[in-house]
Amino acid sequence: QVQLVESGGGLVQAGGSLRLSCTASERTFSTYRVGWFRQAPGKEREFVARISSSGGVTLYKEFAKGRFTISRDNAKNTVFLQMNSLKPEDTAVYHCAAGFNMRVAGAAPSDYAFWGQGTQVTVSS
Repeated sequence: QVQLVESGGGLVQAGGSLRLSCTASERTFSTYRVGWFRQAPGKEREFVARISSSGGVTLYKEFAKGRFTISRDNAKNTVFLQMNSLKPEDTAVYHCAAGFNMRVAGAAPSDYAFWGQGTQVTVSS
């Protein structure tokens, strides 16, 4: 069982930046693919980005390309999501997730086995 804890959320003005962190309790975290998802009120959970276990392969949803960067530091059991040029429509609860099934694309919630509680990101206009 992998426990994930997100941090780094908060209130920021449009155009600002935040860096989210996802820290795991297990050293085996380095063997998992990790994804970030977000969920706004009244909407379904939405894929944002994911990163391979080694950090060498990343995938982004279209809205995140050029603004968000996913990275990881396996020595610290942590995955990051750097978010720049934030917009009010980026407001949501952001969750990280870890999965080990490499036969799926890693862009759907069902592709992941473990989830964090989430961190709130609010972008004011």
